[in-house]
Amino acid sequence: MSTENLVPDYQAVKQRQQAVWASGDYAAIGVTLQIVGENLCEAVDLRAGSRVLDVAAGNGNASLAAARRFAQVTSTDYVSGLLARGRARAEAERLPISFQEADAEALPFADGSYDVALSTFGVMFAPDQERAAAELVRVVVPGGRIGLANWTPEGFIGKLLALVGRYAPPPAPGLRPPTRWGSEDALRRLFPGHALEIRPRSFMFRYRSPEHWLEVFEACYGPTHKVFAALAPGRRDALAREVLDLLRGHDRGGDGSLVVPGEYLEAVITTRPA
Repeated sequence: MSTENLVPDYQAVKQRQQAVWASGDYAAIGVTLQIVGENLCEAVDLRAGSRVLDVAAGNGNASLAAARRFAQVTSTDYVSGLLARGRARAEAERLPISFQEADAEALPFADGSYDVALSTFGVMFAPDQERAAAELVRVVVPGGRIGLANWTPEGFIGKLLALVGRYAPPPAPGLRPPTRWGSEDALRRLFPGHALEIRPRSFMFRYRSPEHWLEVFEACYGPTHKVFAALAPGRRDALAREVLDLLRGHDRGGDGSLVVPGEYLEAVITTRPA
């Protein structure tokens, strides 16, 4: 039997993922991605008063962006520590956001509870991709909108995840990569019968140097933090060299700084009318 026909143990995968995203300090990186949430709210043409669900929200970039546009926002994630960081940000800005722990594959909300669902680099990591996509559609009203920002497999983060994956334990048989959500063809298969508008975008990683970027991501970004922490010194040094080479190969900053474009797909899905 090929691995494509195997059904992974999704619950076990999610438990491992929770440990990954709870490690490090993703919020320290998440705040640098705020512009993605702002752009996504504009892409879905968010209106004041709309009921908005942010799925796999992390520390709340899309949640805050929607609340700044006077939407009624519920921010969800399955890592409580990240929700706490989002809550602190909302309190600092006096934004009325509701925070709730939730699994993207089993959202605890009734059908059609929201006008808009959003996810920035979050739901793409749900292991059961079809179920997560179906949940997004289910909780949105017919004719509602789903806005997604997903790293592409060909872009910098897609290449980084593939590189780090070579140093990590093998994934569960049959598990598809999260960057599948960054493919237009895959998105159309995940959301059959719904209208899709897809636009390629880039987020610019701006750091002092390749070494500075590596220092931050090794300490804070769960997928890299966990792998680096588990490696023997020689393997760790080898991975660090490969990551630095990848950064230098994508750097547009020239001398004195690092500017690396991270390609992602911005997708707006309009669900079928009733």
